[in-house]
Amino acid sequence: MKNLVILGSTGSIGTSALDVVARLGTDYKVLALSANNNTELFLKQLHAFKPRFAAVLNPESYEKIKDQIPAETRLLPPEIDSLCFMASLPTADLVVSGVVGAVGFQPLVAAIKAGKVIALANKEPMVMAGKTLMTECDRWEAAIIPVDSEPSAIFQCLSGIADEYGYHKIEDQISKVFLTASGGPFAKRQGSLSTVTPQEALNHPRWKMGKKITIDSSTLMNKGFEAIEIMNLFNLPEEKVQIVIHPQSIVHSAVEFHDGAILAQMGEPDMRVPIQYAITYPQRLPGPVKKLNLFEAAKLEFFEPDLTRFPCLDLALSAARKGGILPAVLSAADEVAVDAFLKEKIQFTDIQKLIYTVLKAAPQTSGVATINQALEADAWAREAANASLADKTYTQAII
Repeated sequence: MKNLVILGSTGSIGTSALDVVARLGTDYKVLALSANNNTELFLKQLHAFKPRFAAVLNPESYEKIKDQIPAETRLLPPEIDSLCFMASLPTADLVVSGVVGAVGFQPLVAAIKAGKVIALANKEPMVMAGKTLMTECDRWEAAIIPVDSEPSAIFQCLSGIADEYGYHKIEDQISKVFLTASGGPFAKRQGSLSTVTPQEALNHPRWKMGKKITIDSSTLMNKGFEAIEIMNLFNLPEEKVQIVIHPQSIVHSAVEFHDGAILAQMGEPDMRVPIQYAITYPQRLPGPVKKLNLFEAAKLEFFEPDLTRFPCLDLALSAARKGGILPAVLSAADEVAVDAFLKEKIQFTDIQKLIYTVLKAAPQTSGVATINQALEADAWAREAANASLADKTYTQAII
């Protein structure tokens, strides 16, 4: 029996994770669930899976559901400490982190300090202070299995060599990692992207995801985040990570070794595959996803990304090179910018301008950001981004 804690159960990762658990049967049990605003779906999940613990971060959501939860479930207070409590439950075998943004940082730290195995879809903490978090994993004997399709693909390609050498020595064995990206909905769109609407940006050609990650995919910021994530997860320098636009999303990523061999992980673009892999790891069990038919697969295309047309990716790679607190600043500024775009307060191309404005104003630091430094940088960047939104200084940015 494997007991699961799922943080962010009403989002795209959480709902897919519960779908996987329901199909896997009685060997997998949901111990705790958390959500934020989607009370209707959350109540359905609570009554279907009857977890021992539940939490909603939104106080209004808490008031809506507090008298409707199953008798078997204890509803925790609407605060971040409740997520930290669930992430560190002694009886939890796996913590699935599917929350969005920096809100997942402290629960991830709690899970690490409890020595948990973590199925991580919430990439922002790994962007903010990934190297420090991996050091903490070593200290507390915790483990992170990436859930996003492309980092999961790299994890799978490296699993054998990591077992032999450990992630700290992987760099000595490989020459390059190919991190693939679909290119998003605007990869082939001609002309300016300034008139792009939220509805257009949310129409991803390959993946069904939450709103925030879908917008990040349309700007290619998501791929920048993933690049930083895998640099930290696998202890790789930036020059060994090559981003490749692959519109068909069949090759989820690949690893090139020093002898010239390339290992690639391929499959249909369905998030339930990497989610199930993380949940059942190290086993591989039958799943609901259609198998890839190589004879029917479309022609596979690979292109270099256009950093001029999609400067968010360039901003992310620059932050990775400079290090310090800049990745944390990048993550926070992006959250504010994407939220403003979704609320139609700024144009699509203003996302990159706002992020650039905040990064340019950020204090320069060197070395590896500590947990406290990352959290302080996150708070500073949010304040700076909101101030720039208010006085519109971001509109003067020239990238």
